[in-house]
Amino acid sequence: MIAAISGRALAAAARRAGYRPLVADFFCDTDTVALAERATMLPGDLQGGIDGEHIVETLRRLAGDDQPVAIVLGSGFERMTETVDEIARHFPLAGNSGAAIRRIKNPQLLAADCAELGIPHPEFRWDRPPDPENWVVKTAGGAGGAHIRRAAGETPATGRYFQRFVAGRSISALFVGDGESADIVGFSQQWASPAPAAPYRYGGAVRLRRFDRRQAAMIRDWLSGLARRAGLVGLCSADLIRGPDGYKLIEINPRPGATLDIFDDADAPLIEAHLRSAAGRAYHLPRFVDSMASMVTYAAAPIAQFPSIAWPEWTADHQSPGTRLIAGDPVCTIFARGPSADLTRRLIKAQASRLQHQWEGDRT
Repeated sequence: MIAAISGRALAAAARRAGYRPLVADFFCDTDTVALAERATMLPGDLQGGIDGEHIVETLRRLAGDDQPVAIVLGSGFERMTETVDEIARHFPLAGNSGAAIRRIKNPQLLAADCAELGIPHPEFRWDRPPDPENWVVKTAGGAGGAHIRRAAGETPATGRYFQRFVAGRSISALFVGDGESADIVGFSQQWASPAPAAPYRYGGAVRLRRFDRRQAAMIRDWLSGLARRAGLVGLCSADLIRGPDGYKLIEINPRPGATLDIFDDADAPLIEAHLRSAAGRAYHLPRFVDSMASMVTYAAAPIAQFPSIAWPEWTADHQSPGTRLIAGDPVCTIFARGPSADLTRRLIKAQASRLQHQWEGDRT
């Protein structure tokens, strides 16, 4: 069973591993419904978040007479740790407990853990810094980048904190925790798709075919230390920035993340690694000989009625014909594969440009 703001990637991973996914998410788009054994709408909405009061009832209806092997929670639960614990009282949870999420998503505790473990980490504070132009402001427990703003002009607010801005290349490490250590699945480079109200909105990621072994070992040591401190299990990801003075760890996402699609493999399914590691059992990780990228496309302008499109096989998360979209709404996810990260990133952006013309037309 899968519960997430968007459950399509997890449902696809479950199918690749031979499971029959039961999915609750906010969209129930055509992709997810086709992948799922059964699918239902998650209670709540994108503005207010997941409705914790009714989620267990929704999941019980979704399960019906079946006994799920486990429940996997995706995005949307980072600030709902009590709900995570309540779900775990009714279904076998494969993933991090509320306590683990609370610790790793608390910016003050993460900063303290990084300091004690010798992990480079940006300066953190709750109060407004004297030089806000050098800081960003974030929501504690936030995910996806849409909650991040430059701090200039921002005032302190409940649940918001300031983190010193770090310039450099955005790198993500997908890893598997077992409560004591971390195994890195692979590294990806990420990029933003800025919007006026969300300058750090997630754009896409490309799997890196090569990564310096000494730096990889160093980052694995960092993640193992944090996994041990927080008791992290299953698939998680770490956001890092590579600047002129090396890597800094920015934050940890204690769940399967946005790069699952580009790292999953039918011969060594990552959902299997997630389930087995969460249960304290041995698992296998995939090996890669090429690069793969995924990219979210957004509506650049309002669309009164989304047109009917013959979607290429290298797309997912499709908008339905006739849907009304506002500027900034996601339209679909695009995938590309290539021999190197640079070539694959250029390829996916070219694919996106060609596809966007089908719903945007000639905007010149």
